[in-house]
Amino acid sequence: MSGPLRLLPGEGGSLPTLPRQRKGPRARPSWAADPIDELAERLMEPVSAAVHPYEVAALLESDGLTGDQIGTRYGRPGLFTLAADLYARVPRHYPEPPPAADPWRPDHLRCAVRGLVFALPGLAYVLGSGLLGSEGAVTGLVAAGLAAWAWNQALSHRAYLRLGTAGAAAAGRTLRLGAPAGALTASVAGLVLAGPGPAGAFAAGQSCYLGAATVLLVLGRERTLLLALLPVAGGAVAALWWQPPTAVAVVPLLATGILATLAAAHGVRTALRSGPVAGAAPGPAVSLPYGLFGLAAGVLAMLTGAADPYAVVVLTLSMGFAEWLLYRYRGLAVAALRASTAPRDFRLRAARALALCLGAYVALLGAGALLTGTGPAPLLGLGAVLWTALLLQAFGVAWPPAAVCLAAAAAEAAAPAAGLPTGLAQPVCRTVAALVLLYLACRILGRPTAHR
Repeated sequence: MSGPLRLLPGEGGSLPTLPRQRKGPRARPSWAADPIDELAERLMEPVSAAVHPYEVAALLESDGLTGDQIGTRYGRPGLFTLAADLYARVPRHYPEPPPAADPWRPDHLRCAVRGLVFALPGLAYVLGSGLLGSEGAVTGLVAAGLAAWAWNQALSHRAYLRLGTAGAAAAGRTLRLGAPAGALTASVAGLVLAGPGPAGAFAAGQSCYLGAATVLLVLGRERTLLLALLPVAGGAVAALWWQPPTAVAVVPLLATGILATLAAAHGVRTALRSGPVAGAAPGPAVSLPYGLFGLAAGVLAMLTGAADPYAVVVLTLSMGFAEWLLYRYRGLAVAALRASTAPRDFRLRAARALALCLGAYVALLGAGALLTGTGPAPLLGLGAVLWTALLLQAFGVAWPPAAVCLAAAAAEAAAPAAGLPTGLAQPVCRTVAALVLLYLACRILGRPTAHR
């Protein structure tokens, strides 16, 4: 669903800033015979446009200043002290930026297609309900789903990473090996628990589809995947007027699985032919937190579905809008960065954008809960947790959201054994997790350098 620079913690107290100047010529101040004043005069243009002393520190580093030069020539103990002094001496002056398009403007059609792609696979469970009559069958299906979610979340991160750093051929090589391995692992888990038979075959088909869908989504072939889902969608529509026997109901499922697998194989083959592989592959450990997040998200969704299946339906239908809001936040954050004159000003604008996007998503979930009669508290909490975690992951912050979601999933799963009612444990765990993630998002994404 896409690492940023990090801003080191600030040192010292708040630094003075002068009012923003946008119009009219800017007069040069009269400098005294001071080495720091001479440096300020030489670097006046870039220093006056800085919004934080750390930008001045980066400028001095690129200018080749060493620690010895800073101490002997300018009489300052370190780089950041000199940068803070320059930032305080030079008046702020921000030229009017030329009109620029939003680099994170969401593709509305693509988000809508991806929303359909996320939602339509749920129709397979309607058609295959006759295969899942026993408790063992459901257990096998859940195990296969959790294994596939965790594996494919890590695989998609690794493939996206290779796509951005080494090209489509490198991503294709990662998917060529990873997708079949994940499908096999999840299929074995489902077959062991469900046993051989229709339920085990359904779990294996689910695993193969999820692997193929991961390949197509990473390679940007959402419309191809949507076409592959047409047999399932058509079968579900037909089931409204005619209840087919199980032997007939599985035909759309098989057709969708075969079409998705063939399309994924073609996509990988095309990617491998796109050019040479450049760069070394990162270690698998870098994708581990994304896989753990996928596992935690799967557990939270399964626990929600066990208590209220319609809540999972609402959550699934909202995924396209959730992805659109992720892009929208990044666009609002870039606009806030351009409009801000000081770090505190940017933090407030970024927090406002976060509250706006998260509030819009929670409002959509609340409307869905009202329409379906779903209990709103667990659904709203789950939506807030997942959306905020995905936002942090989009900025390369992987371990904190994975740890928070794993803790929430473990606490919910252990609540019945501890004698706590599910109706109380779910809202409490999810509210706490959402508040922790929201604090992390405000803290991390309130830094200007996180958005550059």
